[in-house]
Amino acid sequence: MVCIGNIQLPDFPLLLAPMEDVSDPPFRAVCKDNGADLMYTEFISSEGLIRDAIKSRKKLDIFDYERPVGIQIFGGDEESLSLAAKIVDVTNPDLLDINFGCPVKKVALKGAGAGVLKDIDLMVRLTSAVVKSTSLPVTVKTRLGWDDNTRNIEEVAERLQDVGIRALAIHGRTRTQMYKGSADWTLIGKVKNNPRIKIPIFGNGDIDSPEKAVEYKNRYGVDGIMIGRAAIGYPWIFNEIKHYMQTGTHATPPTLEERVAVCRKHLHKSVEWKGPVVGILEMRRHYANYLKGLPEIKEFRKRLVTLNTTGEIDDVLDEVSRFYAGFTFEKAPIELINYHEKCPVN
Repeated sequence: MVCIGNIQLPDFPLLLAPMEDVSDPPFRAVCKDNGADLMYTEFISSEGLIRDAIKSRKKLDIFDYERPVGIQIFGGDEESLSLAAKIVDVTNPDLLDINFGCPVKKVALKGAGAGVLKDIDLMVRLTSAVVKSTSLPVTVKTRLGWDDNTRNIEEVAERLQDVGIRALAIHGRTRTQMYKGSADWTLIGKVKNNPRIKIPIFGNGDIDSPEKAVEYKNRYGVDGIMIGRAAIGYPWIFNEIKHYMQTGTHATPPTLEERVAVCRKHLHKSVEWKGPVVGILEMRRHYANYLKGLPEIKEFRKRLVTLNTTGEIDDVLDEVSRFYAGFTFEKAPIELINYHEKCPVN
């Protein structure tokens, strides 16, 4: 069992990463259905919460069926993060996470997200301010460092543990790498195996198959794995990893009917939470991933991204089910898209 404060997770839990414009309640719902053990909201601006910005407040929405669930905030000012932590406290999530890893320019170059990696002392002060402002367990998600000359995650882990965080998730790239190249888990393993470190350490980056999840578990000794891009359009990745860990064999890939059913649930949850206009519009980015691997799917996909009512979209999904009835999917490598390019921060 892995514990984050008073939160009890199963041995080697699988976490859904907080992804901007992706990890909203509709997406989290289908990931929870398919084996995610702990999930996080999209990151929320501390300044936005304080200003009572509608979009920021909306991201505080969590539901009982998601639990355990954490709310993630970001910012570069102690007072703002402290006030935001107090606002989050009232919404009663299971934990509060601080983002020190987002690499996009709009965040990092304003001294928040991965931008804080340039100043470890500031990172420690910000974290300490949040810990002191909330009764929730506080966790952090970050990267190896700003660039190859400042891969300081070992020092960061010790100092953040010292000011009270209860778990640390580490993405195996620097900020300057963005999502290019392969994630380097070597330093993640060093952090986990540091005798000073007592909190759970979760590894993140490039986990796209059950084999890799088990390999990295055994090689680096992490307490669990955080999965992000591999779950986009393929929430089955969580249960497939669990099945492989338990049996050493691969689970049967989801059928066409299962893919369509999950896609449909995602759509309806999206409309329910965001409203018919935004819900349908923002769902359009997901169809290609759910239907990936179907031959000659392009024409169906074109229709799905132009329709404006759930009824019309449901009809096309029914057509897809009939047209491809009996089609058997072969397990194909999951494409780790750069979701920040496809889903830019607003």
